[in-house]
Amino acid sequence: MLRTSQRANPSFLSFAFLLMSVLTLVANSANGAVVTPPAPSVAAEGFLLTDYETGHVIADKNADMQLAPASLTKIMTIYVIGKELQAGNISLDDEVTISENAWAKKFPDSSKMFIEVGTQVSVRDLLRGIVVQSGNDACVAMAEHVAGSQAAFASMMNAHAAALGMTGSNFVNAHGLHDPDHYTTPRDMATLSRALIAETPEMYKLYSEKEFTYNGIKQYNRNSLLWDKSLNVDGIKTGHTSDAGYSLITSAEQGGMRLISVVMGTDSERARKVENKKLLKYGFRFFETLTPYQAGHSFVAHRIYMGDRETVDLGINQSTPITIPRGQAANLEANFELDKKLEAPLAKGEVVGTLYLQLDGEDVATYPLVTLQEVKEGSFFNQIKDYIMLQLGFDD
Repeated sequence: MLRTSQRANPSFLSFAFLLMSVLTLVANSANGAVVTPPAPSVAAEGFLLTDYETGHVIADKNADMQLAPASLTKIMTIYVIGKELQAGNISLDDEVTISENAWAKKFPDSSKMFIEVGTQVSVRDLLRGIVVQSGNDACVAMAEHVAGSQAAFASMMNAHAAALGMTGSNFVNAHGLHDPDHYTTPRDMATLSRALIAETPEMYKLYSEKEFTYNGIKQYNRNSLLWDKSLNVDGIKTGHTSDAGYSLITSAEQGGMRLISVVMGTDSERARKVENKKLLKYGFRFFETLTPYQAGHSFVAHRIYMGDRETVDLGINQSTPITIPRGQAANLEANFELDKKLEAPLAKGEVVGTLYLQLDGEDVATYPLVTLQEVKEGSFFNQIKDYIMLQLGFDD
């Protein structure tokens, strides 16, 4: 059973309540002590494991360290292209004329799609050239198609990064080849990956494709965890340069829970795979995301004064998914605080306080507490009665 507690704060009216709807979520919880081990050590410059739905960080190290992203950059490239497609500024059927800047021969020692100068390639194919083949040439071609030049496209990348709150990042090109002014952080990469999945789902679908053939050359997706049958990885991107080391961001879904794992700066292709797998297995094994209470459901009927009814239902206007250690649902505590006496008139959906969900005395989520019905002023007799009660200190 979910226990309730009362938050001590003399400046607010505090009331404890029981979230009965959580009973079904915790019915199968273990009866004994729940042990959650610390996160595994990860051999990387920086990493971050987060829940996609809640944004809760399960484990991290050097999450805000500025690191060279290498081809992880292409996640932002695809995100920008996805936004341009949604806006109708470009089309999947556009034919892009390949400039000399985007010629495959310009990238002799790095990944490429093998596009030829002067040819026309569809946006549809160039997207797969970026995602599946990690083609630097395809990135330049699309940057020029979207913005006219790679420099202009980089300014779009930075504008989107700022809008997403990626405060530790700066992009100067579309492909990620080394530049001292081109950097990001594991936290920013997690933020971007989450936005890519949520906001451009059609783009994200490309990341599960295992192979793509262009110009008679078949190339395989470098994210080898797509073939790992022990996990349900469906994206997203590898990266490697001599300066950046080996990096990999993965996302997987299990039992309705999606995780995003960012690992940057490992010392080998194998290591980035092993460390990502280690983090995903830890997250799925020892954490869970659940929704203790649904939007619009009443969890308490509270006394209201001066109104045309004696009580008003209080609830939340959004569902409350939270990520907690697996098996700890039975230890969740909930309470709320009103920031004023409830007196009519009150509009439906008016914020009257705050809902707190806690575990071991720590807040794991807070939500605005709202009225679920409109309450109009009551009759003159009821208002006089309630006024006298309040003056005499008989308020609940």
